[in-house]
Amino acid sequence: MATVAHCLFCFDVLSAGLERREHLTLPQVEDLWSRYQNRAEQAAQSDPTLEEPDHHGDDQDLEDGEDPLSPSDHDLEESSSDEEGLAATVASPPSTLRIPTISHLQAPSPASASTSSIPSSVSDSSSRFSSADPASKTSSSTSIFSFGRRSKQPSPARREQYPLFVTWNTISTRGHKSLRGCIGTFEAQELASGLENYALTAAFDDTRFSPIRSVELPTLANHITLLHTFTPCAHPLDWSLGTHGLRISFTYHGRRYGATYLPDVAVEQGWSKEETIVSLMRKAGWTGRSRDWSTVGDLKAVRYEGKGEGCRWSTYRDWRDWVNKLEGEGVDKR
Repeated sequence: MATVAHCLFCFDVLSAGLERREHLTLPQVEDLWSRYQNRAEQAAQSDPTLEEPDHHGDDQDLEDGEDPLSPSDHDLEESSSDEEGLAATVASPPSTLRIPTISHLQAPSPASASTSSIPSSVSDSSSRFSSADPASKTSSSTSIFSFGRRSKQPSPARREQYPLFVTWNTISTRGHKSLRGCIGTFEAQELASGLENYALTAAFDDTRFSPIRSVELPTLANHITLLHTFTPCAHPLDWSLGTHGLRISFTYHGRRYGATYLPDVAVEQGWSKEETIVSLMRKAGWTGRSRDWSTVGDLKAVRYEGKGEGCRWSTYRDWRDWVNKLEGEGVDKR
């Protein structure tokens, strides 16, 4: 399942790209986050008046009575003209998985569906942030990056692969959340490289938005969802609200369309199963009457599960300041 450490890693990748420096590796972030949590727990035990900060989730402090997120804040869609609804992959070669890669949140029109995919510039744009100019690296990176070398072999968990989604939201001063970028893939990714690639792609290459700027960092929240257990549905309503995400595909006016919602979308919107299906079809480009959804040709569905986790910039900044302090004090992190 996704963890706060995964979100911190995405924040470090993004901020490092904007600052033109190296980012920590995922194992380093996981180890340092564990130490940071242990430190906070020990401080709370020694002083019962201290409250342990809530590092989990990016939805906890929204205002009472606030309208639920629009579907586009948590869904990810794809469309294509081919039979399987394939879309272009980002920073990964085609695989033999049955579940193909999907593109960013965008509701294509039938006329544009055949070319709807992540633009070819994604790889070039994202890669320019994947490694910093050696001349611009901070002097602290050397010893910080040496941390974690005690684990010479990656653990089995770190070798796992997942289909994944990376979402960036902005949080207003009143706690209102707005989508800032969301891109993911149904092709299993090695976790560290997948999170790195899609953190940058969602931040800089979601064509509905301008690239995220440094000045926006303090307003950001990150959400990671790792997907698993893909099962073809016996019929379009063969899935459970609140448990399953849903991916559909269908033929309309001679073209193949598809779209997906993550597991929490339908419940957040208060939709029934049929309303969810109709919404997905409309997002994919269908313009028929709602009551006619079941008559659309070759409508197929795949259900899946996924557990998400999120955190805000403030959590990342507090943790990163602690890491920087360790570096400044010359603490042996091995």
